[in-house]
Amino acid sequence: MIRLPGGARVTGRLPALLLLAAAVGLFLATVPLHRNWFDLRVYHEAVHHWVHDGGPLYGYRVPGQDYGFTYPPFAALCMLPLALLDWPAALTAGLLVNAAATAAVVVLLAGPVLRGRVHGRRYALAVTGCLVLLLEPVRDTLSFGQVNLVLLALVLADTRLAAHGGRAARFAGLGTGLAAAVKLTPALFIGYLLLAGRRRAAAVAAATAVAATLLAAWAAPGTSHDYWTEALRDTDRIGDLAYISNQSLQGLLARLAGSAGDAGRAVWAVGVVLVLAVWARRVRRARAAGDTAAGPALTGAAACLISPVTWVHHLVWLLPALAVLAAAALSRPPGRRAAPFAVAVGAYVLLCSSVVWLWRSGAPGVGGFLGGNAYVWLALAMLLALPVGAGSQHLPADQRVQRQDAGQQR
Repeated sequence: MIRLPGGARVTGRLPALLLLAAAVGLFLATVPLHRNWFDLRVYHEAVHHWVHDGGPLYGYRVPGQDYGFTYPPFAALCMLPLALLDWPAALTAGLLVNAAATAAVVVLLAGPVLRGRVHGRRYALAVTGCLVLLLEPVRDTLSFGQVNLVLLALVLADTRLAAHGGRAARFAGLGTGLAAAVKLTPALFIGYLLLAGRRRAAAVAAATAVAATLLAAWAAPGTSHDYWTEALRDTDRIGDLAYISNQSLQGLLARLAGSAGDAGRAVWAVGVVLVLAVWARRVRRARAAGDTAAGPALTGAAACLISPVTWVHHLVWLLPALAVLAAAALSRPPGRRAAPFAVAVGAYVLLCSSVVWLWRSGAPGVGGFLGGNAYVWLALAMLLALPVGAGSQHLPADQRVQRQDAGQQR
């Protein structure tokens, strides 16, 4: 039995959960936009090409295409176990890793929101996990075999350690540093740690990222040279910036201009500066309010906006913002939850909708500009209007104490 905030009770939890899980599993297996584990195949084949064939890691191309391995060399070191596996074993390992990462993300994000509000917390977490699997960025990460959920779990664990303090806080920064060494997007969270006053954690994160990069340079000097001097600047191996899946400011401008010329890059650079200015101001405001949940959520939204390429599966970085919206709604008195609850549900439904693919063949006119960039607008709205310091009841007790201490210091 689960007791909801209004006092309602729900019985038959296990059958309902099994039915929901079966429906979600069926949907994930048959969804038209399943990606056939394309990226995992690239990782697997590129590492085999590098280790077994003796070819250059960044010289590998998907047969008949320009796509290749796009991550820093440290990521390739982390993926070396794939060289020992055939494709079925690699696929199984990838699915298990992503399943574990998804569970960790759900617990780290939904756990504080549900704590003290629901009886049967494990059941509520399981239902939340099913709902999270319906989000398009999560579906895409799973069906591409991508690493986004693993990196998100590392960063969220880090921010939790930094916020809680205690002896475990000495390890805060390790996860963020490792994530930044695997992909460049999480590096913005090092800046978040600085703005949040977590200087030691920021230093640990920066040192970890540098150490991991140097380790890769020592282990594979030629490969590291190839990446930092050539592959990093080779956008052909990534894909067309104007492709509808690129839901970043750069993608919006590329679709608007029809190309990514010098003028487009100048406008993009100005947009990046403005986004970072707003991000820094709002993160500092969250710190002043003692809100340890809003800062990472704002950072995820900003990272999606400023990255030159933010494919739809990269938008898992918006999941912390969805958790903040849900917490803000639940923090209101029962009679005042309708509006914030509608906002939270609307954002969730939009991220489930795959609406941008309606303009896959082109995004002309006002409809294409609005609908074809729907996730860009969502990330921008998160950055500008995400509730900061709105209700602390969703925070764990120690975080509420920190918020009260911060108010007393002010």
